[in-house]
Amino acid sequence: MEKEKTYQDKLKKLNPKKAIEQSRKYFSEKAYGDKLLDYGSRIGTKIVYYSLLLYYAFKSPATPKKAKLTIAGALGYLILPVDLIPDFIPVVGFTDDSAVIIYAVYQVLSHIDDEVKGQAKARLKKLFGDAVSLDELEDPTENSDNK
Repeated sequence: MEKEKTYQDKLKKLNPKKAIEQSRKYFSEKAYGDKLLDYGSRIGTKIVYYSLLLYYAFKSPATPKKAKLTIAGALGYLILPVDLIPDFIPVVGFTDDSAVIIYAVYQVLSHIDDEVKGQAKARLKKLFGDAVSLDELEDPTENSDNK
């Protein structure tokens, strides 16, 4: 119980913007793909989808460089071998990764278009097959003032 409290304290101190800034240099497409394959089912469908939205927005020529730097930092944090809260810890291990990914999605929301969403959903379907219902995915671009 004490360890869980310690991790919750660390999470409260997590500054997603700072984590993104410090993690940009760790992003690579290969490491990102490997992380999704290794941890996809434990990270959760929603976070995998959001990270795929970031990935395909990163690859889009329409996404400006500033947004790409934010995306690279967030995905870099996801694949970073040393996290604020280590990934191997059950339940809370991916909490910090999730917070950074969600923060980044909302920072670059205006650069997530239908093409990016389609690519992310296709990749998610390829990764999880029938285990995921694409219709039930929460679309972060709906009901947003950023779009």
